[in-house]
Amino acid sequence: MGKAHLHQIHPVLPVQNVVEALSFYVNKLDFKIAFANDSKNPTYAGVRRDDIEIHLQWHDAKEWENTIDRPMLRIVTQNIELLFEEYTSKDVFHENTAIRETSWQTKEFAFYDLYKNGLTFYQELQ
Repeated sequence: MGKAHLHQIHPVLPVQNVVEALSFYVNKLDFKIAFANDSKNPTYAGVRRDDIEIHLQWHDAKEWENTIDRPMLRIVTQNIELLFEEYTSKDVFHENTAIRETSWQTKEFAFYDLYKNGLTFYQELQ
């Protein structure tokens, strides 16, 4: 019998409006819609870009009183400078967003989606 192999992860991010979140990920971050549980008013959907799939799940506004403890995804990428340039033209960054080299030997940049879910894109320094 073989050993189990983990090969993907599909994180689920909480959002207040799945349609708005889909629009952000598709129009600003160049993801494609992978699926939605309803074509007109989805409460659960997935977006995909290259080998990354992120799921978006509706949560009631009452759950949003706590503004801290939001999910933070770290997404490994290649050609980080090209991705940074692409997203710069899409107006998704905070004014202080920049590519930086870290003491843990990565080059990375980070920002938040519409619902304050953190997205960090990084690559290992060579």
